[in-house]
Order: sequence, then C-alpha cells, then structure tokens
Amino acid sequence: MDKSLDELIASKPKGGARRGTGRRSTGRIQILGKPTVGPNTRSRAVAPVVATNIPTSQPSLADKIVVSNLPIDVSEAQVKELFATTVGPLREVTLHYDSHGKSKGVATVVFNRKGDGNKAYTQYNNRLIDGS
Repeated sequence: MDKSLDELIASKPKGGARRGTGRRSTGRIQILGKPTVGPNTRSRAVAPVVATNIPTSQPSLADKIVVSNLPIDVSEAQVKELFATTVGPLREVTLHYDSHGKSKGVATVVFNRKGDGNKAYTQYNNRLIDGS
C-alpha cells in the first residue's frame, strides 16, 4: 500500500471491467429463458388469448349473516324470532357482548338452508326494523 489513491485509480483498467468471471443470469432468465422481445416491443405485443370454455363461478349461497347496529336492549330470542318467522329455520343465533356483559349490537345468524342468508340480506340490508 505504498501507492496513493490517485495512483490506484489511474492504474485501474478502464472500460468498466467487472469483478468475477462474467455476468450471471438472473433466476428469472434461468426459469423463463431469455426474452425474445425487447421491453419496448413487449408493451405493443398482442395480448394472449384467454380460454373461453372455463365455466364461470356461480354466486355462492350464504347460510350465515352478521347483523349489526342493533339496539343494546335486543335479545337473542328477538333476533331468532324475527329471522325464523320471516326468512327460514335457524341453526344458531349468537349475540356479541363486550367484557362488561353489555351488548355490542352485533349478532351472527346461521340458517339451516343455503341461500337463506342471501334472502335475509336482500330483505333486511340497510332497513330499519320496528322503527328503531
């Protein structure tokens, strides 16, 4: 290390020589292969054709809904009665409470039949019940 910094820089080969044996390919190139189209041409390339014989998924039939914004004095029995009489048979109704035992105004209703959740949603979403 008897050379100054200026002498080291001057003695360095010009032309941007890199360390190592050569340029390695990225994992993407190793897996996908070298692209045949440049990035400018790639953006103008025709989009691939999508298969048309793939069946579209049917809307799912719900058997469970979450009812929110309920008054705190509403009980599970009242929620059960409302949905059992207007929508269909129920499997379970759960009213959610905080750590002090006060109602959070949220209930989970599980119906016996698939599709009854969708029916209840369309019938009661954003609707006032009993004017409250």
